[in-house]
Amino acid sequence: MAEEKMAEETQNEQTASTESTSTNPNPQAFLDSFDWDKYQEGIERVDDEKLKEFEDLVTKNFVDTAHEEVVVGKVINITDREAIIDINAKSEGVISLNEFRYNPDLKVGDEVEVLIDVREDKSGQLVLSHRKARTIKAWDRVNDAHDKEEVVQGFVKCRTKGGMIVDVFGIEAFLPGSQIDVKPIRDYDQYVGKNMEFKVVKINHEFKNVVVSHKALIEADIEEQKKEIIGQLEKGQVLEGVVKNVTSYGVFIDLGGVDGLIHITDLSWSRINHPSEIVELDQKLNVVILDFDDNKSRIQLGLKQLEKHPWEALSDDIQIGSKIKGKVVVIADYGAFVEVAEGVEGLVHVSEMSWSTHLRSAQDFVNVGDEVEAVVLTLDREERKMSLGVKQLTPDPWTDITSKYPVGSRHKGIVRNFTNFGVFLELEEGIDGLIYISDLSWTKKVKHPSEFVAVGDTLEVEVLELDVDGRKLSLGHKQTVENPWDKYESEFGEGTVHTAKITDLVDKGATITFNEDIVAFIPARHLEKEDGSKLGKGDEAEFKVIEFNKDFKRVVASHTAIFREQEAKNLTATKKKMEAQAEESKTTLGDANAQLQALKDKMESKGE
Repeated sequence: MAEEKMAEETQNEQTASTESTSTNPNPQAFLDSFDWDKYQEGIERVDDEKLKEFEDLVTKNFVDTAHEEVVVGKVINITDREAIIDINAKSEGVISLNEFRYNPDLKVGDEVEVLIDVREDKSGQLVLSHRKARTIKAWDRVNDAHDKEEVVQGFVKCRTKGGMIVDVFGIEAFLPGSQIDVKPIRDYDQYVGKNMEFKVVKINHEFKNVVVSHKALIEADIEEQKKEIIGQLEKGQVLEGVVKNVTSYGVFIDLGGVDGLIHITDLSWSRINHPSEIVELDQKLNVVILDFDDNKSRIQLGLKQLEKHPWEALSDDIQIGSKIKGKVVVIADYGAFVEVAEGVEGLVHVSEMSWSTHLRSAQDFVNVGDEVEAVVLTLDREERKMSLGVKQLTPDPWTDITSKYPVGSRHKGIVRNFTNFGVFLELEEGIDGLIYISDLSWTKKVKHPSEFVAVGDTLEVEVLELDVDGRKLSLGHKQTVENPWDKYESEFGEGTVHTAKITDLVDKGATITFNEDIVAFIPARHLEKEDGSKLGKGDEAEFKVIEFNKDFKRVVASHTAIFREQEAKNLTATKKKMEAQAEESKTTLGDANAQLQALKDKMESKGE
């Protein structure tokens, strides 16, 4: 229509122009009289109408490929790998057939929901995604079900850690094991492959996670029944229940729609390692209500309270000082608990296991299950506490310590432990002594006892000090052998000269090794040779000991002193020789003067 109207107006204008030309032979006059503004306005009006008509046509037939929304396309062709989809865009889109694996009957002509993935790839092809479109639609449905708290259908696909994977609207949702049923589930596999009803209980939009629950659907049904049972609960009431779940810390009991917990300590008066030693799943038993919170949602139950406390049946024959037998049931670092009767325990502190003052852990003396004999040290029937001792069954080894280990006596012991300052040696059970690090060796400079000895080694020692009241023994190992420094004092004393090699250059000097025990220090100024140069590492020369300290094991030597001493001797000899020559010269001159004087006197006597 717009084109016909435009053609008609153009023809009219041409006719008018022809008529005007025929009536007005002057072209210039025609041009001067022509209304150019009206003509231009007509052209623009025609262009606007054609542009609007074109935009309407595009809007009607093509989709906006710049906007990521789900659109409906039609399958126009199917290849071995792809489906060609027409969405009324400037080109058809392609979708991998892998996205239609759930629909093996896909055929040409089917309408499918798609999302524009890439408007133009490298080859200018429009790339679509059916999987993303389904996901978007599925998320809309899941969110709507969550907001409206609607019940949805789901297919249990498989098991996973902690629960199940459920397909809801094509989205993989997580069904926690605790949300499958109100009762604990022991066989998860029975639900795999089943269609079930669920409620969407949680959606994490950031990580695209969905959590569903089947338990929520059946909880409402038992809520009324639960309220009725709770309303009748009273402390001390005995009820029958069924073991619903067994954990490491206790047992959950189903009281008929209401759950209560028997803590492991309320199952038996005796110690147990796990509740399964007392009860088993689905077992019926009577329990007593011990306590519950204000709204009775947490109910604490007891089983052992249905029986008399074992302390009340403890024999009156057991008194302080009595010897009793029992079984070790628990071991701690500080001691061991011994069950002397069912439900009655006493503590053997680690300090009461051995007469040794060098304490160790209880595991070094007993193991769980050991049968032990002990002496009752304290007994409080009202507080139901008892302390026991094992070492009291044997004599105190310190009673005759002065006769067995007098000062100066030598013995052998086993290294039990060491610290930075010394070694703890066990001479016998209950008799420990300490060897200070300085008393380990005459010659070696021991920085830590582990450099000299290992735990478990046997050492010979000499008793240096004995403190009976404090139960302390001071021992020495080096005292069992002769001090080699007594011999070294005469062999390497001050003034002795030895030939040795420079073994190492150290700060402010060097070191030389005389033997395996003596490493002497050479000050830097004593390294100077006779020609003025200095000795270096590996040079062999004579050295004179200028300092020997036996107590501190310190030896200082000098090479320079060797030739300096000789120079001093030479200087002294030269000085003495010169003094002798001077004296001789003085004597000769005196004789000459005397002879001259005698001659003079003789001549004078002749002249007279």
